[in-house]
Amino acid sequence: MTTQSNEKAEIIRTERGLTIAGTRITIYDIMDYVTAQYPPKFIRGLFDLTEAQINAALAYIEANRADVEVEYQQVLKEAEELRLYYEEKNRDLIARIAAKPPQPGTEAAWEKLRAAKAKREAKA
Repeated sequence: MTTQSNEKAEIIRTERGLTIAGTRITIYDIMDYVTAQYPPKFIRGLFDLTEAQINAALAYIEANRADVEVEYQQVLKEAEELRLYYEEKNRDLIARIAAKPPQPGTEAAWEKLRAAKAKREAKA
């Protein structure tokens, strides 16, 4: 499941899954933006990829769409399970931190954040 170009693998399988060679960026990272229909130029800039790297990733996704989609769904499921696990594990800690008063000198910034949150919630 690797693409060959000039005898150098562009997409390789690592312990992290399908990865763009020479980076720590997985195909699943790219899939987040492909499924949201972001343009390739934006994705390329976001991950600081070369044109060859983004083209290889997109070509690999297109050529192996069914297999990549199955793995991507599994990655999403595992990420959600981890999020829920750590949310539950840290629930008490998060509550304690949230209950603490703001540090001296940061009250104005916190008030600005509360106002922005209230405004955003009023729109929803």
